[in-house]
Amino acid sequence: MDDLQSHFWHEQARVICNSFGAYLFLHAQTQMPSFLGRVLLLSPIVGEFTNEQARTSFSPPRSERLKTLAEAGQFNAPKNCEIHVGEEDWQSIPTNVQAFGQLTGIPVTVVPNGGHDLGKAYVGPLLDRWLAN
Repeated sequence: MDDLQSHFWHEQARVICNSFGAYLFLHAQTQMPSFLGRVLLLSPIVGEFTNEQARTSFSPPRSERLKTLAEAGQFNAPKNCEIHVGEEDWQSIPTNVQAFGQLTGIPVTVVPNGGHDLGKAYVGPLLDRWLAN
């Protein structure tokens, strides 16, 4: 939060977050006004997840906080943000990310056949477009 406010608190700022980095950004966002710059979230973690096939689960600190604030209409969404998540992402769980997007007004793109790693073929052109604006 301090880094964002000290070094990136202007409308021309661009922040790109991936996976758990997006989780950290979103939690920082809960403690400050809506971020002024542009934000791109790739495969964001928005809470805990479990994958029975891989026998893996992950419960980050304060795993319910984002959902709770969003449901209460108390999440200060960044002013200009977009989310991209893979259709087959078992860590970001597209349905959870879409629900978060609907609650916060952040547009979500679900990438067909995409996993947690969206891949250079998708992310390269996305970054070209996003950085050009």
